[in-house]
Amino acid sequence: MVKVSLDNVKLLVDVDKEPFFKPSSTTVGDILTKDALEFIVLLHRTFNNKRKQLLENRQVVQKKLDSGSYHLDFLTETANIRNDPTWQGPIWAPGLINRSTEITGPPLRNMLINALNAPVNTYMTDFEDSASPTWNNMVYGQVNLYDAIRNQIDFDTPRKSYKLNGNVANLPTIIVRPRGWHMVEKHLYVDDEPISASIFDFGLYFYHNAKELIKLGKGPYFYLPKMEHHLEAKLWNDVFCVAQDYIGIPRGTIRATVLIETLPAAFQMEEIIYQLRQHSSGLNCGRWDYIFSTIKRLRNDPNHILPNRNQVTMTSPFMD
Repeated sequence: MVKVSLDNVKLLVDVDKEPFFKPSSTTVGDILTKDALEFIVLLHRTFNNKRKQLLENRQVVQKKLDSGSYHLDFLTETANIRNDPTWQGPIWAPGLINRSTEITGPPLRNMLINALNAPVNTYMTDFEDSASPTWNNMVYGQVNLYDAIRNQIDFDTPRKSYKLNGNVANLPTIIVRPRGWHMVEKHLYVDDEPISASIFDFGLYFYHNAKELIKLGKGPYFYLPKMEHHLEAKLWNDVFCVAQDYIGIPRGTIRATVLIETLPAAFQMEEIIYQLRQHSSGLNCGRWDYIFSTIKRLRNDPNHILPNRNQVTMTSPFMD
């Protein structure tokens, strides 16, 4: 295993080492262990420069769009991918075969229990849009998932008791959505800069729970948000490969569904699947962020002025 130095790694908050949700004894200290920190620091140091380059590329594209010198379209340099019928993704992963009913919500403890008790196939536990990115929300979200996967999430409040209706192996499949590549976790600094929030969310969940999920007959599954280029999907794929090698599980165990919620990504859907290949579990459309992205990217185009938002429905031609 690679030796990772925690020199020049600074956590700017105190780590709570007292259990908050009794009878569970899990604390934030059980999540932010030395081993787990070494893992996410390794991922950050390995991939952060590439992450920043890709974010800079977003700005370059926006400047070209604003000036009118560039128009979004399918990429000529990846036509070979779109026109090649021989490549394919993997077979369906355990727990992802039927996704006809899927719900989502933040990783709050009571909501996680209610969602896992719901008559649905999968639950997207969301560290992104539906969760305010406060420190407590993010780290206690990890605590809640840690406990849920180990069937120890039951807890009581003065008004109500919360309890799983059975073993989590037989309940809806958990899919975690980490924060996007553009976000950072400002409470943890690595080499004098905040750690990538994507790596923070993904890394802690994966490190603590991947092998437990495999024992349950499922696996570490993710939703990937806000991507704007197929090379951002390749970056995720590279992260997945290093992560799986690090803890000693086969490549392809991780599966990821990509949310197509930006205008540039809509022109690169096949390329995104291609870059993830063995880790792909399909695509999904994020309506509201896609509309926002369209407005933002085409903000200087006089030929693209949208009506009021309530008139932009899924029957609008560019949303169909």
